[in-house]
Amino acid sequence: MNARMIFPLLLGFVGAAILISLGVWQMQRLDWKQGILAEIDLQISGPAIPLPAAPDPETHRYAPVELTGTIGRPEIPVLVSVKRVGPGYRLIVPFETEGRRVLLDQGFIPLEAKDLERPTGEVTIRGNLHWPDEIDSYTPDNDLDANIWFSRDVPTLAAALGTEPLLIIAATQTDPSVTPLPVDSSAIPNDHMSYAVTWFSLAVVWLGMTAFLLWRIRRTTTRG
Repeated sequence: MNARMIFPLLLGFVGAAILISLGVWQMQRLDWKQGILAEIDLQISGPAIPLPAAPDPETHRYAPVELTGTIGRPEIPVLVSVKRVGPGYRLIVPFETEGRRVLLDQGFIPLEAKDLERPTGEVTIRGNLHWPDEIDSYTPDNDLDANIWFSRDVPTLAAALGTEPLLIIAATQTDPSVTPLPVDSSAIPNDHMSYAVTWFSLAVVWLGMTAFLLWRIRRTTTRG
């Protein structure tokens, strides 16, 4: 072997080994994340628990509940877009149950249904506790004059509706005109497969570039 080829060859193999190891690590992370998501799905669909006296965002996130109570007013419509449906609103309303007043996310309505009258009264719901994290530097301020909100910030919603800072996402229908948008693990990021594919692809490219460089060195040496 030409001495000039040794360093590029070693660099090629070391670089490819590092990139492949990163891809393998992402595959291991994928297995770990899928296990976490499976646990969350199991928790979401598990047996209902009583409404916690002191709800905690970490301990009780996604906790299933089944409650009978009364839907109140006013409504707060939060602008959303649903895949394969389009833009609309999530309806957030006060819900009185077991002597407490909490927030209820009834589900989705189309844009044109925002100002329609909807019934109140007693309902039995199954749902899950949730503390959505939907505010970042790009989130606009709520348009209070038009009653259009852009995030489900639980403390702000609770202050506006005079409830506890506790949000229940309905999994069952509470109104024929409102489509429930129950919580599930699909909204939790899981990009480890794409990261793994990226690292493995870079390893292939790295090896290809190494092979091309070695070919050029050999060709130059042969000509010389």
